[in-house]
Amino acid sequence: MNRDWSELSPILWESVRETLYIVGVTVGAGGLLGLVLGVLLYATRRGNLLENAVVFTILNVAVNVVRPIPFIIFITAVGPVTLAVVGTTIGNDAVIFAMSIMATFVTARIVEQNLVATDPGVVEAARAMGASRLRILVTVLVPEALAPLILGYTFLLIGIVDMSALAGYVGGGGLGNFAIVYGYQRFNWEVTLVTVLVIIGMVQLAQLLGNWLARKALHR
Repeated sequence: MNRDWSELSPILWESVRETLYIVGVTVGAGGLLGLVLGVLLYATRRGNLLENAVVFTILNVAVNVVRPIPFIIFITAVGPVTLAVVGTTIGNDAVIFAMSIMATFVTARIVEQNLVATDPGVVEAARAMGASRLRILVTVLVPEALAPLILGYTFLLIGIVDMSALAGYVGGGGLGNFAIVYGYQRFNWEVTLVTVLVIIGMVQLAQLLGNWLARKALHR
């Protein structure tokens, strides 16, 4: 069993860097698009600011269809789209594209659910003061739901870390690929254990940061 960490350590840290890159880009792209989609889902519901049954139904069905698909199946199902947009179906860019699509739909539902839980009186007060519908959505609703949204995005970040571990199956890099190539395929369980501990550490840090930011938002 190869336990030469003088050789493996640089590869491990490069894998950590790749994972942070994949996760960071995905959270940025999927989180932003998902926020927009989630706000639209909320706003087009019956009785809400931009009520539109057709738009809401289309968005709602799209979210319900995409969200339950296991990511390892989803990444292959969107292969033709990935090839058309990215130019390849393997590597980090292809993984990020597929992960961003999945993250967008997951985020949309998280955002919608948190906005639905917002006190309707806040919206009515803003409308009574003459605020436009767009202004209410951007400057009233989202800030009002900020704390639970931060916790929702923390949950999303942890889910994306989990998804990134599957990048190795489609030629991507990161900790998942490191664990497969240098751990599983070489029967080196020490490498697998170290990889698991690194991922656990990343997730714990993300959760602690999310909890701290949510507390700050609650007491602002």
